[in-house]
Amino acid sequence: MAQTHAPGAPSLSAPPIPVRARRWLGGGTDGNERLTSATGTLLMALLAVIGVTIINLHPLLWVHLFVGMLLIAPVSLKLASTGYRFVRYYTRNPAYRLKGPPPRALRALAPLVVSTTLVVFASGVALLFVGPSSRSALLPVHKISFIVWAAVTGVHLLAHLPSLPGALRGDFSPRDRLGPSLPGRSGRHLALAGSLVLGAVLALLTIPEFGPWMHTHLGHHH
Repeated sequence: MAQTHAPGAPSLSAPPIPVRARRWLGGGTDGNERLTSATGTLLMALLAVIGVTIINLHPLLWVHLFVGMLLIAPVSLKLASTGYRFVRYYTRNPAYRLKGPPPRALRALAPLVVSTTLVVFASGVALLFVGPSSRSALLPVHKISFIVWAAVTGVHLLAHLPSLPGALRGDFSPRDRLGPSLPGRSGRHLALAGSLVLGAVLALLTIPEFGPWMHTHLGHHH
């Protein structure tokens, strides 16, 4: 008979987590899934903003640059949460083996999602810091990689869309309606909020680099 993994139960074969630490680190496979879902939801909202700026880039270039830098931290969190599941599964952790791997199609897309993510953000940061003089060399790379990245990431996020409401309710609905919360809820909230704050700080620190691009872009339209 197949074993079941009750929500909130510690991962099989994992060392017991001290009671105080469970508030931040508990949750096992279910907690990992909830963090990944919450981060994916945040990314969808931020990517929608990026989409709007692309449609109307002339007046929204500043927003495009700011949100692009802000995205770095939440995207890193998403890669970390999915990468953690990947590592735990393939190192044969019993709880993650019991939960099973992601669907085959998503596993096939994963290398493309990761590689295009790295190219999009590396090329975007390089463009920002090198300045408009890098436009001819780096801008095509950034645009093409973004198109591919948006497509594969969109498929990835849409595949998880049906499971998002349940995962989000588990950590963000009032506890009195759902019973005891899954351990690690505070840690997941902190990780999500921390990625947003860290991304905002990074974006704020790079605002001085926006100047050359704003000047060049406006100059092309006057």
